[in-house]
Amino acid sequence: MEVKPPLPQIPAPVWTEFKDLQEFEKYRQHRADDDKVSNALTSIADAIHHMPGGWIVTTGTDKVFNWARKSSIWPVTFGLACCAIEMMATFASRFDVERFGMVPWASPRHSDLMIVSGTVTIKMAPMLKRIYGQMPDPKWVVSMGSCANSGGPFRHGYHVVKGVDRVVPVDIYVPGCPPTPDSLMYGLLKLQEQVAHFQKTGERLPAAAETK
Repeated sequence: MEVKPPLPQIPAPVWTEFKDLQEFEKYRQHRADDDKVSNALTSIADAIHHMPGGWIVTTGTDKVFNWARKSSIWPVTFGLACCAIEMMATFASRFDVERFGMVPWASPRHSDLMIVSGTVTIKMAPMLKRIYGQMPDPKWVVSMGSCANSGGPFRHGYHVVKGVDRVVPVDIYVPGCPPTPDSLMYGLLKLQEQVAHFQKTGERLPAAAETK
């Protein structure tokens, strides 16, 4: 009986060797360190804090401001493709996200959240970044849907950005093609947790993917 030699063992590829991950590490946009708080407000709060009994005033107002920032996030209306239909349904009467204090706003200068819903093309990327730059700090980004997260089914097209995190830094990823309004609502609730953590500590949590 002839004994066949064992098949050669092919080593499993290391995750860092994948081209997609290499591109992600190379092109991913990181948030600047100077978007935490205003220096003027910090100096005023510090002066009040050092007054006799001032810590009582600053502690009380901080809790009110932190609750207000977490509970009144205004997303700029920025729909790109079919995911925008689900986003509009989320803000319509059936799901009514406004009960969470989130009011869609048309002006980026009065908004602190950008929901990128749909395919980001190379032609649209500069406009997206311009609108993001007009938003006041601190600001947040939710990437909604497979196309915004990684390019989706159009990833290998010549005209599509392979993930909006190559253009702007992302805080929450909502998967799906397209995600349901329930998924987006869950992602927005997770974003509120990140905002609350940021207001308490001054540090941002790493970007999270919505899982359900």
